[in-house]
Amino acid sequence: MLLAVLIACSGGGAPDRPEPAPSAQPLRVGWQTTWATQGQLALVLQRTDILENLGFDAEFVGFTYGGPLNEGAVAGDVDVIFTADQPAIALMSRSPDWAVIGRLMYNRVGTFVPPDSPVQSPADLRGRTVAVPFGAAAHRETLAAIEAAGLDPERDVRAVNLGIQELVALVGAGASGGRWGAIDAGSAWDPAYADLEHRGAVRPVASGVVTSVVVMSDPYVSAHLGADVRFMEAMHLAYDYYRTHREQVDGWFLEAAKLDFDPEVLTLAASVEPNLSASSRQAIRVALTDEDLSKLQGAADFMLGAGLLKRPLDVARRVRRQVAEKVGRGGGVAVRVLSEPAAP
Repeated sequence: MLLAVLIACSGGGAPDRPEPAPSAQPLRVGWQTTWATQGQLALVLQRTDILENLGFDAEFVGFTYGGPLNEGAVAGDVDVIFTADQPAIALMSRSPDWAVIGRLMYNRVGTFVPPDSPVQSPADLRGRTVAVPFGAAAHRETLAAIEAAGLDPERDVRAVNLGIQELVALVGAGASGGRWGAIDAGSAWDPAYADLEHRGAVRPVASGVVTSVVVMSDPYVSAHLGADVRFMEAMHLAYDYYRTHREQVDGWFLEAAKLDFDPEVLTLAASVEPNLSASSRQAIRVALTDEDLSKLQGAADFMLGAGLLKRPLDVARRVRRQVAEKVGRGGGVAVRVLSEPAAP
């Protein structure tokens, strides 16, 4: 049975949103199956009628992380993707067919050490070894924290490339003498970072916030005029549902991702996302600010300097800021839950 849920609205009258297309448009959404808080938003869109009401017949294509997601985008397997700043920049540098249409979320990355490490701040990492997933936003943020502490990231610290799964396994094996084997510190992103922090397995020494984005195919928008605005309207509604049904949606995500995290891990991961503490639907923001745009350009410049881009990228030319600025101006709308996970 369909469960009718009314999203509270602070204004009266009929919803002011783009009219649904006369017939449903096929849409393939690429998302990352174990990445919070993006995963909760994706599941709201999958398990409610939000996209249907906005004229989409959506299929969700799951990926493990940003690299395969980019490959799927280049191959034409998806029409819109949820991704972090550096994978988005890598995709847009590689293909002229993709552009940012709005803000997905803010998410945390962090640099951490064993709880009994003598390292108290990034300045104490001089002469030490830091394991980071090269090319990820965590890599950039860790090097920035080291540089801000007055150290030269290339000469004063030894950075080694270690994937997120390997790093989590290394921490899980336990530390000895304030180190994980030959590793003094690590760098990761949520929810892995939040889980390690919540369990007391690591002690953070620096944290950063990344602007993650929604990226859509320009050819898809050209073939379905207005689809970009309607999709960002769907993101706005998804945020509104999630902020008012946190426990339910977090449960959906944990069940779908097959994660055994304490629910508080998801709360910690989402702590930097202001939309989840918004006082009303109208206070939700999915548009990019000037600061967001500056951070995205900084990420592109970092990637160029690190040899991850072949040529400079002017991010502003690949961001459709006006798209998301057109959404979220109306009142509340009724949202139906189409499916609930089966009881264990």
